[in-house]
Amino acid sequence: MISFLICLALLIGGYFTYGKVVENTFEPDDRETPAVKINDGIDYVVMPEWKLFLVQLLNIAGLGPIFGALQGALWGPVVFLWITFGTIFAGGVHDYFSGMLSERNNGASISEVCGIYLGKFMKNVMRVFSVVLLVMIGTVFAVGPAGLIVTLFQKGNVGGILASPELWLWIILAYYFIATFISIDKIIGRIYPVFGVCLIVMAVGVGLGLFVKPEFTIPEIWSNFGNMHPDGTPIWSVMFITVACGAISGFHATQSPLMARCMKSEKQGHFVFYGAMVAEGIIALIWAAAGCTIYKVTGGLSTGLGASLANGQSAAIYDVCSKTMGGIGIALAMIGVIVCPITSGDTAFRSARLTLADWFGLDQSKYSTRLLLCIPLLGAGAIIGHLDYTIIWRYFSWTNQTLAMIVLWTASMYLFQQKKNYWMTAVPATFMSAVSMTYFVFAPECLNLGTAIAYPAGIILAVVFLGIFLHATRKQNKNPEAAV
Repeated sequence: MISFLICLALLIGGYFTYGKVVENTFEPDDRETPAVKINDGIDYVVMPEWKLFLVQLLNIAGLGPIFGALQGALWGPVVFLWITFGTIFAGGVHDYFSGMLSERNNGASISEVCGIYLGKFMKNVMRVFSVVLLVMIGTVFAVGPAGLIVTLFQKGNVGGILASPELWLWIILAYYFIATFISIDKIIGRIYPVFGVCLIVMAVGVGLGLFVKPEFTIPEIWSNFGNMHPDGTPIWSVMFITVACGAISGFHATQSPLMARCMKSEKQGHFVFYGAMVAEGIIALIWAAAGCTIYKVTGGLSTGLGASLANGQSAAIYDVCSKTMGGIGIALAMIGVIVCPITSGDTAFRSARLTLADWFGLDQSKYSTRLLLCIPLLGAGAIIGHLDYTIIWRYFSWTNQTLAMIVLWTASMYLFQQKKNYWMTAVPATFMSAVSMTYFVFAPECLNLGTAIAYPAGIILAVVFLGIFLHATRKQNKNPEAAV
């Protein structure tokens, strides 16, 4: 319990200390923001700061800090360290710069931002990466909630069409189409802050249950410092890929431009972007603690949690809510984990629409051009939604962290060009390069070459990426007009 409280304190303190260092490095000013300058009534709409924070939190959270954290708890309390330090030094930095660089470039999608600082080739790579990732995420956040709804009906002994995942998948996709198509303030700006509060209340309820109920004692990191995964899956780098949204997630970089188009002042960025990431880290920490605490450990392995997750992530969440909060808690928590991912899924498809619009220069103030993009995007989601959920999640995880890596290198180049401390982003960029490349070489769905090859290969490739970046900085120092 002590190590959990220390990590919680570090996360909160990190917002006020390191988060302020990040803000001071970027140096926000009083320039006119895209929301004020463009204000098209569709995607560029001024919203108050508190609403920006809650919408950003809801957009970036979804199932990530819940599903990912529960999966991460299979490795034991060591996951607390990744959530804590990943959030402070990587995730918060990543989210802040992705949002503020978009804001400085008229609210451009993250692929266009990467192109500005890393060149045309990386812009095209990021365009493809972003759209593929966003469609996968939108689909995951449709299939997941559909499964949770079915779980509720099955627990209530309700069968028939209401217990059909197919029905709920199509209902959610139909909602996605509406939310992706209409202006951002019609649904997202009005009701999402309410759901953001639900997400926070849900996490607080689970956390209080862990502390109040005498049968629960959160294990300490120093007493369980090792790999507790029942299948022996290595910590490096699988845990760092699995626990994405609770530490660092490239998906956030696709969402931050949505709020960058709605900020009245640049000085709101610390609270909206870095603050929302810290809030998500706290949510992930609570759910990881629940996974480490509630279930039986056999022979130093998380066998109880593994058995629960084997019944499906939806069932595991239901079980955690039931054991920590009882009947009322089940209702509150299940609403949260059904509604919140849906609200991330629709903004994923919305971001995909805007990425394609920026890519092909399509005016989104017209109904016809929005329809031109919405229909094929949701059609692709419907097809992917019928594939194996676990396979989608695996590919999403690697793609997600690779995108985060690229965004951090983008921020590093920006800071270099501004003659500021680029090591603030270059260090986590190098670390995430090692994580992503190691996983790519090791994972069964990728090269599947084993740890003996994956570990050194990941480190070597990370050093190569750092070398390429440093070479580019020297090149620009000699010739400021040179392309990256």
